[in-house]
Amino acid sequence: MSFQRIAWGITGAGHFLTRSYDVFKKLKGAFPSLAVNTYVSRAAEEVLRMYGLEQKLVKLSGGDYLEEIFLESEQGSSSPKVGRFLLEKYDALLVTPATSNTVSKIAYGIADSLVTNAVAQAVKGRVPVYIVPVDIEGSIVSELPYSIDRGLCRHCESCPPRKLCPNGAIEEKNGLTAQIDLLKCRGCGLCKEVCPHFAIKGGPVEVLIRDVDRRNVETVKKLQGINVLENPEQLIELFH
Repeated sequence: MSFQRIAWGITGAGHFLTRSYDVFKKLKGAFPSLAVNTYVSRAAEEVLRMYGLEQKLVKLSGGDYLEEIFLESEQGSSSPKVGRFLLEKYDALLVTPATSNTVSKIAYGIADSLVTNAVAQAVKGRVPVYIVPVDIEGSIVSELPYSIDRGLCRHCESCPPRKLCPNGAIEEKNGLTAQIDLLKCRGCGLCKEVCPHFAIKGGPVEVLIRDVDRRNVETVKKLQGINVLENPEQLIELFH
């Protein structure tokens, strides 16, 4: 396939998020003329910050026409920018990662968010849609954002991670370091580097896929104009 202008829809899943970014970075490197217009759901705005990817997006969508970053929080309820899918502006819409919430809405025709609205308009505009759900079957091993291991934390009176965090994301309660506020965290990893007790970490966790989520994925597979992929790396095959 010869995709030249694509839309990338990002929803609020941490699983597959970094891998999805790496795939688009690889595609931009292999195809310098590829235009990537990014649609970011409200939940994804928060999760991108947690994983340290918010600022990196501008390397993929630099801001020119059809290379903008559209944030749901700035689009209003009508999401007017999704009208582009009816105007032959894109060769494809790639949604990765797609949360179980997003998949369930698509399965039942609900279009009340920026990304689900984009999917609905893409199908109406005969723009092929490719979706990478995070919850397909069995279980997944997902990478969590940074957190404090209470078993390792020594509640230092002078806590280097709390003092040095550039975003003030590590809170103190009753004189003790309480937790990392993930809505303030930018995923820079500085706290992990400076903690003398190695109490801050992000790491893998196994998550069971619910039957209802698996069934919704199967429903989406049968929908007109939508293709379901098992992982972000399969998107690369679309360009060969």
